[in-house]
Amino acid sequence: MFLIYLIIIIALPLYSQFKVKSTYNKYARVRSTSGMTGAEVARMILDRNGLDNVKVVETQGVLSDHYNPLTKTVALSSDNYHNASVAGTAVAAHEVGHAIQDAQDYAFLRFRHRLAPVANITSNASWIFIMAGLFFSSMNNLLGIGIVLMAVGVLFQLVTLPVEFNASSRAMNQVVELGIIRNEEEPHAKKVLTAAALTYVAAAAVAVLELLRLVLIFQNRE
Repeated sequence: MFLIYLIIIIALPLYSQFKVKSTYNKYARVRSTSGMTGAEVARMILDRNGLDNVKVVETQGVLSDHYNPLTKTVALSSDNYHNASVAGTAVAAHEVGHAIQDAQDYAFLRFRHRLAPVANITSNASWIFIMAGLFFSSMNNLLGIGIVLMAVGVLFQLVTLPVEFNASSRAMNQVVELGIIRNEEEPHAKKVLTAAALTYVAAAAVAVLELLRLVLIFQNRE
């Protein structure tokens, strides 16, 4: 049983990473019919939504694209910033989706931002208590504390899911309504966004499985 569990928690993240990279690489080579670079796509959607205060900047790395709510900045990796591809269009629109969420005070995004610093602390601290609790079977209360701390991090992973799915939905609506992509490009853009979302689903699934495993260990010791 443990072997099956181990295979799952290893295979899920690996598959999700493979899927997002292979899908992205495939459609990064497909030029968008609009001929707009990712930077131009992002700027257009931002302006059409009255978000001229949000900057679009280039960032280093591959698939390092993100939105920073503190600096009001959409950061696009070099390939997506400069190139006119279906993948770049989808990724740029997705990050702008987060900017729109921020401007509209989207509840899940706001909650995730408030939870993030707490989750960072509890996730790191949880393993100290968990390892101590697992090593010293007589100190099951330490394991319990670790589980509670870990649950905060798991909650963060779960809250991330609606934030990412909603951003992708907003992205598709924008690129379609503004005529940035044509009908034949729509399913391709959706594949890029779906593959990217899979990484968050895999991370959340692994986190939940690990939490459940520890809860079962704790209950069996009681």
